[in-house]
Amino acid sequence: MTLWARLSSAPEPAVAVVGDRRERRALIIELVIVGILTFGFSALSAIISLIDAQLTGGIGATTVALNPAQSDVGVLDLIAQLMRAARLLAIGGLGVYLLWRSGLRLPKIGLGRPRRRDVPPGLVLAALIGLPGLGLVVLARLLGINAQVVASPDGGPWWQYGTLVLIAIGNAVAEEVIVVAYFLVRLRQLGVGRNGALACSALLRGAYHLYQGFGAGLGNVVMGVIFARWYQATARLWPLIIAHAVIDVVAFVGYAIAAEHLSWLTG
Repeated sequence: MTLWARLSSAPEPAVAVVGDRRERRALIIELVIVGILTFGFSALSAIISLIDAQLTGGIGATTVALNPAQSDVGVLDLIAQLMRAARLLAIGGLGVYLLWRSGLRLPKIGLGRPRRRDVPPGLVLAALIGLPGLGLVVLARLLGINAQVVASPDGGPWWQYGTLVLIAIGNAVAEEVIVVAYFLVRLRQLGVGRNGALACSALLRGAYHLYQGFGAGLGNVVMGVIFARWYQATARLWPLIIAHAVIDVVAFVGYAIAAEHLSWLTG
């Protein structure tokens, strides 16, 4: 049996389907609100940005800065970047709180205390996603279906690397808690099937990356399928957070250090 087949047949986090009509309505309202505040609304904004880019010269002629400076004044930029990291962590915290507040024990849904054994699979997943993802970025740029992505400013102040790491961790916590744990659990509570919930999670992840182009959207759908299936099979979220954080740290900090040597990647 292949690894994917084993993951597909493994038991997922034990979450009961909610049958009470009033509770189901409350869950749907909660999902809509969380979606608007977080990545559902981001997905709509990304789709609009992609359409706009296609109508005004094509996505291939667009440049997207992932971590632009927020101010020309160093102290204000530092404060803004720290606020951005704090907001991302708060988004993840919201998802954790809502799941806990609804009576779900956090260890059972993969949000218990992190353990050492979460690190090796996290690093393996980072390599599995990150290395092919780099190749997809290059191919998408050659085909003109991705924007030129500037992962981080080069030549910034000394504290830039610290804030980039914090933002990378914030991205990982926010996205994996909300798009994987929170949405998969809530969809299963509403009676959505295992594969249907996985598809919703993966498509959402791909959609809110479409502002970077079609290649980024497709790559993140693949990432979403792998991450969601891993979560369903293991009920452990920490390896996904570790993998995502490693990918973003390498991309953000690596770009800041070696931007002048990466014209072949972004040009």
